[in-house]
Amino acid sequence: MKIILASASERRIELLSRLIKDFKVIPSNFDEKRVEFNGDVSEYVMEISKAKAKAVSKSKDVTMDSENIVIGCDTVVSIDNVILGKPKDKQDAFRMIKMLSGNVHNVYTGITIINASSHAINCDYSCTKVKFSRLTDQEIEKYLYLGEYEDKAGAYGIQGYAGMFVEAIEGCFYNVVGLPLNKLNGMLGEMGINL
Repeated sequence: MKIILASASERRIELLSRLIKDFKVIPSNFDEKRVEFNGDVSEYVMEISKAKAKAVSKSKDVTMDSENIVIGCDTVVSIDNVILGKPKDKQDAFRMIKMLSGNVHNVYTGITIINASSHAINCDYSCTKVKFSRLTDQEIEKYLYLGEYEDKAGAYGIQGYAGMFVEAIEGCFYNVVGLPLNKLNGMLGEMGINL
């Protein structure tokens, strides 16, 4: 059996390597903009994670060997039911961090696991509440200058410099990084895959 991660995220690769030593990375080419947000963040991230996993499970690299387990993920930040994806630019990142400043937001990760042989699908999500301290515009600008916000949902990475903005966290820390390890392990176990 071969585990395949349908993501090029360095953070997810590093986290998955804590559970599994031997896995393959095949990034999904699914365009997330094809999924419309219907007001339910958990459904939204699960739908995207499922589409990513399906796209990879149907690729030539995977169908040649039917003993493949594909893991697709999607992580978003949500505040007041508004989704903050990856910022378009520095100005967009400033807007996002300003929204999070002094407030509680939710980080959702959708996970889909597909068994390419049996076509069995397990799809679920994890949600973590994160409280940011109140930040000055100068603090936000200093953070943005580092460039750490790029390619990160909500314009921050809890494992980096922005970790000092986090006043409190309720739920799985690894979910905020991008791969809730406890949830993933449980979902794999439900499919008879014991790590």
